[in-house]
Amino acid sequence: MKRTLMGVGAMTVVAGLLAFAPVAEAQGGGQRRAPDPRSMGGGDCRDNPLNCKDAPNPLPKADTVWLEEMTWMDVRDAMAAGKTTVIIPTGGHEPNGPWLALGKHNYVLTANCDAIARKMGNALCAPVIKHVPEGGIDPPTGHMTSPGTISLREDTFRALLTDTAESLVAHGFKQVFFIGDSGGNQAGQRAVAEALNAKHAGKALVAHIQEYYDYASVAKHMEQFGLKETKSENMHDDPIITLNMFIDDPDSVRYDARVKAGTATINGVDVSNEAKNTEWAKQIVAFRTEKTIEAINKAIANKGTLPAPPRQRPGAE
Repeated sequence: MKRTLMGVGAMTVVAGLLAFAPVAEAQGGGQRRAPDPRSMGGGDCRDNPLNCKDAPNPLPKADTVWLEEMTWMDVRDAMAAGKTTVIIPTGGHEPNGPWLALGKHNYVLTANCDAIARKMGNALCAPVIKHVPEGGIDPPTGHMTSPGTISLREDTFRALLTDTAESLVAHGFKQVFFIGDSGGNQAGQRAVAEALNAKHAGKALVAHIQEYYDYASVAKHMEQFGLKETKSENMHDDPIITLNMFIDDPDSVRYDARVKAGTATINGVDVSNEAKNTEWAKQIVAFRTEKTIEAINKAIANKGTLPAPPRQRPGAE
């Protein structure tokens, strides 16, 4: 009896909705309006002039290079002013020992992509792609053996890269560059960049910037500033990445808690001094920025991704 009543009730609701549909359609003029080619911003130009593609931005220019922090008008005006280069950063969500947050690479990229885009002057940053291949899902392998890890299958990752890049090309970006802060991201980025660069030849340049992912050169560079490991703690962590995270968000490396607990060291390097950390971190970001822009310029001259370098020795990243 209860099921019968529920069925009758559901049919009554459906009938009511069907009865309402013609009324709603009639109130809108009897049929849907044809799209207005002038419309942008999620609304209709005929309903509000701020929905028109040529509507002046009613606010001052936003001081950001991140697409996700901009309005559609901000992006439109930035592109019109010459910012037709976009960087797509890829990070990860993986275990990194007891001190570093799972989003390690994403914190690093927040600091680095911002610096790279601002230094270039004609570039913007797409949102960090935070989910990447981290190991097999079922059964769990690689980083997936640690709780909290989120992994993508390789074909899913490549599809995400493809759709992200092609969305941006569709909007008129002329140069699209992938930078990946994790080793497992590199092959997929290279494959997608090469495929899209061939597909969009003459319309847009798409390249993988492999030189961005070179922690060994960063470590060597920082030795001249007194930052040198004296031992290995055999964890998925090191001073370079700790400091690169620190400058974006000290909480991401549990800075205050570690100082209080007397554990603010990694691989023989003391990271308890906030002022020193900030100085080192700025030097790290500056070096990675210069190195990446140099590589981007070479990719532009090459009209695509540069040849693969010799394999980098296994590291903490």
